[in-house]
Amino acid sequence: MDITIQYTFLPHTDPEASLAFYRDTLGFEVRNDVGYEDMRWITVGPAGQPDTSIVLTPPTPDPGTTDDERRTVAEMMAKGTYASIVLATTDVDGAFDRVAATGAEVAQEPIDQPYGVRDCAFRDPAGNMVRIQQPR
Repeated sequence: MDITIQYTFLPHTDPEASLAFYRDTLGFEVRNDVGYEDMRWITVGPAGQPDTSIVLTPPTPDPGTTDDERRTVAEMMAKGTYASIVLATTDVDGAFDRVAATGAEVAQEPIDQPYGVRDCAFRDPAGNMVRIQQPR
């Protein structure tokens, strides 16, 4: 079997702030930007990797989502426990310095983890955990 990851989805609460974070802070390319009524889906991805993308999506676009479910998602996003993504780099300390210099919310400075990576973490504007790892 030949299977790859094409898209992953992360919720946003402010499309412009999320766009700025992924495009300007992380340097991702904007691949698509689609709006429908008061919702907006933005597809971004790392330069040079056209087959791997992140879709920044409204947190509860399904019309069947109940008010209780919407509240739960909003609460989890506010705490940073709803969604996350792990990115990789060959220079985690340099990446940390560049991202932190933009004013992004630091969740963890670079440290060596016992499971064989050096990593750091930020929260994007919607509260999603964005970890950046470098294998040791």
